[in-house]
Amino acid sequence: MSITNTLTLTSELDLPAYLFGIAMLLIVMLVHGFALLQIAKRYEVKSFLYLSEHKYSSVAFVFYVSVLCLFLTHIFEIILWGISLRVFNLLPNLGESILFSGSTYTAMGFMDDLLPSGWKMLAIIIAFSGMFSFAWTASVMISMTKNFRQAYTRLHMQKLKMAPEVIERFK
Repeated sequence: MSITNTLTLTSELDLPAYLFGIAMLLIVMLVHGFALLQIAKRYEVKSFLYLSEHKYSSVAFVFYVSVLCLFLTHIFEIILWGISLRVFNLLPNLGESILFSGSTYTAMGFMDDLLPSGWKMLAIIIAFSGMFSFAWTASVMISMTKNFRQAYTRLHMQKLKMAPEVIERFK
């Protein structure tokens, strides 16, 4: 097999895309994991303190701020993918790179596949990173809703003028 055939086969199999995509996938998952741990940890501590202080509306506020932070984490990851596509000169400009990354990361697919030949598999890897990230975020949000639901129910028990000892038993 000649060097030309080897290079053609490498390009046809999108091997550079796999290597680059896997490296970026690992980076995105590390960033995502770190951000989720920070957001979840802070939410758990704050919501626990607010529940113990009977500040039920504050729990809701912290919940919504945490959801916003989760959203911003995904936006950051889309931008990270976009910057990496532009740095490797795979797309003509940064705006288009970020838009393509967002379209692919969310699996919306509202853009054409703009990647050059030999890099097409990268779009699938970006989509997998989005699916993994969204699933992980959903699991964190589900765990966060326990304290939010508890605060919401206790607030409404107060509005119904239920006895404080009854409200405190609800967990």
